[in-house]
Amino acid sequence: MNPTIKARALSALSAIAAACLCLGAGLAQAKDYRIDHLEPPFWWAGMQEKKVQLMVHGERIAELTPALSWPGVSIERVTRVANKNYLFIDLLIAPSTVPGKFDIRFDGAGKGVKYSYELLARAPGSAARKGFDSSDAIYQVMPDRFANGSAANDSVAAMPDKLDRKLGHGRHGGDLQGMIDRLGYIADLGFTQIWPTPLVENDMDNYSYHGYAATDHYRIDARYGSNADYKRLADEGRKKGVGIIQDVVLSHIGLNHWWMKDMPTPDWTNHGGKFVGTQHHRVSVQDPYAAREDGQNFTTGWFGPNMPDMNQTNPLVATYLIQNNIWWIEYAGLSGLRIDTYGYSDGAFLTEYTRRLMAEYPNLNMVGEEWHKSPAVVSRWQRGKRNFDGYVNSLPSVMDFPMAEAMRGALAEKETGAGFQDVYELLSQDYLYPDPGNLVLFEGNHDVPRMFSVVGEDQGMYRIAMAYLMTMPRIPQFYYGTEVQMTSTTKGRDDSSYRQDMPGGWAGDKVSAFTGEGLSAAQRGAQALVRKLANWRKNKSVIHHGKMMHYGAENGTYVYFRYDGKQKVLVAFNKNGKDVALPTARFHEMLGGVAGGVDVISGQRFDLRTELKLPARSAVILEL
Repeated sequence: MNPTIKARALSALSAIAAACLCLGAGLAQAKDYRIDHLEPPFWWAGMQEKKVQLMVHGERIAELTPALSWPGVSIERVTRVANKNYLFIDLLIAPSTVPGKFDIRFDGAGKGVKYSYELLARAPGSAARKGFDSSDAIYQVMPDRFANGSAANDSVAAMPDKLDRKLGHGRHGGDLQGMIDRLGYIADLGFTQIWPTPLVENDMDNYSYHGYAATDHYRIDARYGSNADYKRLADEGRKKGVGIIQDVVLSHIGLNHWWMKDMPTPDWTNHGGKFVGTQHHRVSVQDPYAAREDGQNFTTGWFGPNMPDMNQTNPLVATYLIQNNIWWIEYAGLSGLRIDTYGYSDGAFLTEYTRRLMAEYPNLNMVGEEWHKSPAVVSRWQRGKRNFDGYVNSLPSVMDFPMAEAMRGALAEKETGAGFQDVYELLSQDYLYPDPGNLVLFEGNHDVPRMFSVVGEDQGMYRIAMAYLMTMPRIPQFYYGTEVQMTSTTKGRDDSSYRQDMPGGWAGDKVSAFTGEGLSAAQRGAQALVRKLANWRKNKSVIHHGKMMHYGAENGTYVYFRYDGKQKVLVAFNKNGKDVALPTARFHEMLGGVAGGVDVISGQRFDLRTELKLPARSAVILEL
C-alpha cells in the first residue's frame, strides 16, 4: 500500500477509535450520574415554614439542572458549591399544595437522573402537639444497655463495632425492640416520657454504643433497628401514655460520617476538618471580660479527635441541622428534644434554631444540656432571659445541673448541716430563670456516678433523693436502673460503670428488674417507692403547678411546702442518724389551722399541732 495512503488510513482509524472512545466515555459519564444521598428524603405539605432545602449528593451532580412539575411546588433557588458532587435546592411549597409524589429531574446535555420525591400529609394536630412539661416524669434509657429485644441485630456485617458484652465500651445489644417490649414496665412505674440517648447511626470503629457521634443524621443505627422501629416505639408509647424525647447533637458529628469522605464545602466542619480541641471554657460566651479567642475556641473546637465540630455559621449547615430535627419530630411524632452540649454550638445559630422549631411547634418542649454549677450560667439559654449582652434564645427548658449537683453533694456528705443549706440557697436563686418550673431536674444520668453509690448505699438517703426529685417545682428526670438501686464507682470518670446493663434485659439474666426475679428485698422496696411516688405525682396538680415555700435548712433538716388554692403538701428531710422533732410553730404561715397530714410514702398520719417528728435518715411527704 502506498505509504501516504496507509498513513492516512491509520489516521482515520485512529480518529474513529478516538471518537468511539469519546462516545464510550460520554455514555459512561451519563451512567455515572447518580444520587447517593438526597436529604431530607421526603417532607410534608402544610408546614409553617414554606421552604425546604434539599441536599443532593452524587457524582458530579452539580453539572445537572434540577426541574420538577407539581402544583404548588417550585424551585426557588439552586446553590452550587465548590464540591461538584453537591447541589442544594430550595423548594417553595405553597399552603394549598396537595400531598403526593413527583419526580425531581436532573438534566444536562441529554443526560440525567431523577428522584421520586414525596410530600406527605401531616398527622392531625401535629403543629399543636403538646410537649413534655411539669406534669410529666421522664425515664432516661441508654438503649444499648437497657434490653435486647432482637439478637438478629446485635452485630451488623458492614459495621466494625461488633457485639462484645465483656467490654465496658463495647456494644451490648440493647435495641428498640427491647424498649418496645418494656414500655408497659415504664408506664407502670408512673413515667410519662422516655428519653433514650441518641439512636441515629454511629458507624464508628469502636465506642459507638453511646450514640453521640452521628455518621448519618437520617438513619437509625441498624444495631438498634430501623426508622420504622423508632416510629413504632413512639406509636406504641403513645398508646400507653408515654411520649418520646429525642436526644440530638447539634455541635458535632462522628469522624466516620459520610460527609467526612466528601465534604460539601471546605468549611463544613470547623478548622477545615482537622482536629483542634475545645478547652471547654463554657463561660467565655457570656463573660464580659472574656478573650475573643476563648469564646471562639469553645464553640469551634472539636469535642474530641473523633468528633468533628460543625460550622453552624455556614448557612447550609445551619439549615441542614434545623430541618433534620424538624423531620424527626414530624416523622416519629415526638413530644420533645433533649439537646446535647447545647452551649458548644454557635450562639447565633442557636437563636435561629430555637426560633424555627418553636415557630413550627409552639407547644413543643426542648431541653438543653449546659453542664455548669451556676444558675447564672445555665439560665442564659432559657427563653425569656434578659441577658446583659442582649442575647436572645427561644429554648423552653434547660437541664438543672446546679440543683442536681447540689442535692447529690448534700446527700453524699457525712456531716449534717451544710449540705441542705447549699440546696436551700441555690433554690433561692430561681429568680435568675425566666421559667424555673420548666427546668429538668435529675437524680442521675449516663455521665455521672449512680445515685445509690453517691449516697453510700444508704437507704434513708436514697429515699430523700427520690422524694426530693418528685416534689421539687421542676420536671423530674430519672435514670434507668435507679429504681433497683444499680451501683457504680464514684472515683474519677468511669462511663462503663455508670452504664451497666439493666438486669433482666438479656436472655439468661438471673436477676430481672422487669419481673422482680432475683431482686433483694431492698431492691423491691426501692422499686415500690419509685412506683408509688411517680404514680402519686402523676395526678397532683399542686406538684405540677403549685407554688413553693421553703424554710432555711437547720441541723441536717430541710422543710418545704408545695401549695395552691386547693391543697398543701409538706415535704421534710432529716439527714441525722437519730429522730428529730421540729416545732411546728416555725411553719405557721403554712400550717395555720392544720392539725395533721398523711405521709404519701408510709401512709402514716402525722400530728402537727405542736411538732413534726422526723425519723432518722428519712423523708416524709405529707398531704395536709
